[in-house]
Amino acid sequence: MKHMAALIAGALAVVMSARAADYRVETVASGFDHPWSLAFLPDGRMLVTERAGRLRLIEPGPDGRARLRPEPVAGVPAVLARGQAGLFDVVVDPAFAVNGQVMLSFAYGTPEANHLRVVRARFDGRQLREVQPIFTSQPAKAETQHFGGRMAWLADGTLLLGMGDGNVERTDAQRLHTHLGKMLRIKPDGSVPTDNPFLTRPNARPEIYTLGHRHPQGVVVVDGVPYAHEHGARGGDELNRIEPGANYGWPITTGGIDYTYARITPYRTRAGIEPPLVDWTPSIAPSGMAWYDGALFPAWRGSLFISTLKEGSVRRVPLAKGSPGPQEVLFQELGERIRDVRAGPEGAIYLLTDSANGRVLRVVPSR
Repeated sequence: MKHMAALIAGALAVVMSARAADYRVETVASGFDHPWSLAFLPDGRMLVTERAGRLRLIEPGPDGRARLRPEPVAGVPAVLARGQAGLFDVVVDPAFAVNGQVMLSFAYGTPEANHLRVVRARFDGRQLREVQPIFTSQPAKAETQHFGGRMAWLADGTLLLGMGDGNVERTDAQRLHTHLGKMLRIKPDGSVPTDNPFLTRPNARPEIYTLGHRHPQGVVVVDGVPYAHEHGARGGDELNRIEPGANYGWPITTGGIDYTYARITPYRTRAGIEPPLVDWTPSIAPSGMAWYDGALFPAWRGSLFISTLKEGSVRRVPLAKGSPGPQEVLFQELGERIRDVRAGPEGAIYLLTDSANGRVLRVVPSR
């Protein structure tokens, strides 16, 4: 009942638009080929993935200003880059200052038989060393759509990974013999936590944490609680609070319809299925997500920031005790598809624009 009330509150939220005069948008670096993810290193350098399979480094130049190192980081494994497939997320190990490790997610294999793969590697400042695969989704799937790929560290040091449904047999999202359409949880070495909810279920993939997802592309942890969003079809984009063992409905329940305008299901809600905190219909195409609690924008503290492709914006969704408040539409004046949003360690907001000449942008107060 509490979650249903949150769903209703999210659906009825008044959407506000911030004034561009309240902030200033600066270009940190440009010339990226469809940048997908951004991660901050402890010393202020930044790693950026490009969907084509390159990992790039932004570092201080001789004048102290940020600059993009011309040559990509060496040692990135071979990536299947076709359609929606490519190099996806990069996350930094919480103990990076000691072990230098990062995690990468990417499409692996061939268009006819491919997987979502996660590797860990040691970044020495120039290249990736000791690259080790720690997870490869099973079974192999055909086509190059709906990989998911976002990752986030949970409070206990395990890694949460979103996996799309592949957009071939959508009911796989409800089947436990496949990783498709799931949120997955693994340890940093790829082993399975002993308290995963389906660990002892016969024929279930032990990495499965939740099921019933279409195409999750944003994952963030707030005060120990994970939140994820996912793409619907024509409508039915969702923001969910992730609870172990829960079923999030796809394709049994959805607020959207198919791209052919056919009805996917008669159900928006159903017993035993966790309803979304927010449903976006029409679709906004959510693509990345960050939690903001920085000092530069006090009015924005305690909010999820959700980048969008179709709307070309960032949605600010304040959370009060886990319930979403009225949303605010930000940065639409840029006229860009926004692939990712991150909260910088200094309190600025960082954006990645999704284009063949993509940019890393920094949002700071106008005064």
